Amino acid sequence: MSIEELSAAERELMEIVWERGEVTARQARDTLPRDVARNTVRTLLERMEEKGWVTHRKIGRTFVYSAARPREESVGRKVREVVETLCGGSPETLVAALLDFRGLRPGELKRIRKMLDEAKGGRLKNR
Repeated sequence: MSIEELSAAERELMEIVWERGEVTARQARDTLPRDVARNTVRTLLERMEEKGWVTHRKIGRTFVYSAARPREESVGRKVREVVETLCGGSPETLVAALLDFRGLRPGELKRIRKMLDEAKGGRLKNR
C-alpha cells in the first residue's frame, strides 16, 4: 500500500506527534512556533490520519492523536527521494556529500561503521 507524503505543515505537526507520543489538536497548536487557527490544526490532523500517518482515540469529546508510522519511515522516504532526484540514484554521491559538506563526529562515524559492518554481514535490515 502506497502512503501519501506529508505537506510541509503536516510534517511540522508530525514532528510534534513523534516528539510527544500523543497529542490533542490544542496541544499541537500550542506547541507550534507560530499562531495557527484551531480548525486548521484539526483539519491537518484529519488529513494526516486519512494519509495513514496518525491514528486517534477518543477521550470524551477530545481526539488524542498518535503516530501510525515511525519517524524512520519518513526519513527513509526522504533519503530515497534525495538519492533518486539529487544524487542520480547513487547512494555513494549522498555519502560523499555528507562527508564533504557536513562531516561526521567521531561517535557518528563509529555508529555508521557498525551499521556498515552489520549490512555487510547481512544482519542489517530496513531500519
